[in-house]
Amino acid sequence: MTPDQLITFAVVAEHRNISRAAVALHLSQPAVSGQLRQLQDEFGEPLYQRDGRGVRLTPAGEQLASYATRLRDTWRQAHAYRDALRGLEQGTLRIGASTTPASYLLPYLIADFHRRYPDVTLHTADGNTTEIVAALDSVDIAMIEGPVGADLPPDTAVHAWRQDEIVAIMPRSHPLAQSGENGGVALAAFGDQPLILREAGSAVRQIVERAFARAGVPMRVALEIAGVEGVKEAVRAGMGIGFVSVMSMRHEDRALCLMSLSPEPLTRRLSILVPHASAPSRVVEQFLALCLADGP
Repeated sequence: MTPDQLITFAVVAEHRNISRAAVALHLSQPAVSGQLRQLQDEFGEPLYQRDGRGVRLTPAGEQLASYATRLRDTWRQAHAYRDALRGLEQGTLRIGASTTPASYLLPYLIADFHRRYPDVTLHTADGNTTEIVAALDSVDIAMIEGPVGADLPPDTAVHAWRQDEIVAIMPRSHPLAQSGENGGVALAAFGDQPLILREAGSAVRQIVERAFARAGVPMRVALEIAGVEGVKEAVRAGMGIGFVSVMSMRHEDRALCLMSLSPEPLTRRLSILVPHASAPSRVVEQFLALCLADGP
């Protein structure tokens, strides 16, 4: 039995899935499975069982997981302490970001940080908000949009960051573009319009759906599509009205019209999440400070 095997088991126990644990550990799935088999052979009885696409711990596995988790947490704290002592001359920063900050904010922040600390290696991972929250175990800092939710891992700090607005987009020839030129468009006006929504798990989609539900306006969903650019291209193709962050439209040509929703604009908060916040590395602290200074 080795510390690496126990740490691997702790991550598998947390994710209840070998593939997701492999991603979090930056290992191949066969390598994780091999460590689990060696650990199970050491104990001489099953520690886990396959359960559909995931795994289920046996009673012996649950008991071992409690010990393994404490070892993993201690290892993380020692790792963070080492990084803090080493300073910012060298190091690695793993950044997760959901679609809007990943596309329209993170490139500028990374460029600024790299000018200040050129020897720090930066790795980025993007996805929708649900995917980034699920991957917090494998990043050092994350940027998400929309509601944070209550199911964050323990020792995760949440920093309110920027305010963002969700707007409707449509071709400039669309009748609603003409009627809303001097102000926002009420949600009721969209009730009979074909709508283009982001994929499930997208924070923009969640916010739009909640707004329509609160207003009692039905939604005619013509298309679900992944990514902001997919929404914009579908709108250009005439498939319907889309909803995107206003930030995603700042470099657009005038082919599309963006409209605020009325009577109140549809706003949301972008947040920065710091896993293992009780012992952040200096790299994380400096990148966080850069982001917050870049506010509002």
